Amino acid sequence: MTSGDLPVQRRLAVLIDADNAQPAIIEGLIREIVKYGIPSVKRIYGDWTTPNLTGWKSILLDHSIQPIQQFRYTVGKNATDSAMIIDAMDLLYTRRFEGFCLVSSDSDFTRLASRIREEGLLVYGFGEEKTPKAFVSACDKFIFTKVLIPQEEAESINRKQETNQLKANTKLVSLIRGAIEVVSDESGWANLGSVGHHIAQQSPEFDPRNYGYGKLSELVLAIGLFDIEERLHGSSRAKGIYIRDKRKK
Repeated sequence: MTSGDLPVQRRLAVLIDADNAQPAIIEGLIREIVKYGIPSVKRIYGDWTTPNLTGWKSILLDHSIQPIQQFRYTVGKNATDSAMIIDAMDLLYTRRFEGFCLVSSDSDFTRLASRIREEGLLVYGFGEEKTPKAFVSACDKFIFTKVLIPQEEAESINRKQETNQLKANTKLVSLIRGAIEVVSDESGWANLGSVGHHIAQQSPEFDPRNYGYGKLSELVLAIGLFDIEERLHGSSRAKGIYIRDKRKK
């Protein structure tokens, strides 16, 4: 295959707030980021003279992440925010990137995410579930870092929710039903990919892994409120998954 045949991948700038991210996520974080593009720049910000960042120091070289020193001039204040925001704007104006990955649970990056999107670039956010809704909504997609931790730890954190739990989650059920309503045909059937795309536009933090499922199809099936069927598409015979709200029968 020649270079001209290779798909064009987005160039991404990855900026990590070391004070608001855990070293345990790094392997999963990198695997997740490469789904969306090439992490051309990887920087992590913090006061590296303090002992609380020791866990990060031992893994930076392995993943070619550049540490950026920011001294903590005032006790109790996160000194990394301003440095990270200034660097992000400098990188934005180079026009060399198609997207940014902001790794933090800090709401101070809400305006930064919005500003980057105003320039037509994609913003992928990564943070804990405590991340303020404003920052989550400011991103094109937001991934909760609990789904990025090693498998042995994830099993105790990301247990599959049972059908009764899922059915009782009215926000989740309404989100899926609303997406089906928008993209379905006259018979009520909707392509699962289109449903997933619509959900992502409405709720950047939506991820089947938050409920213990690897795929949207597995989550929808587990809820038990939707019909699911596979269809073959035309001469290509490619399979597509379609879903319908059982109430539409």
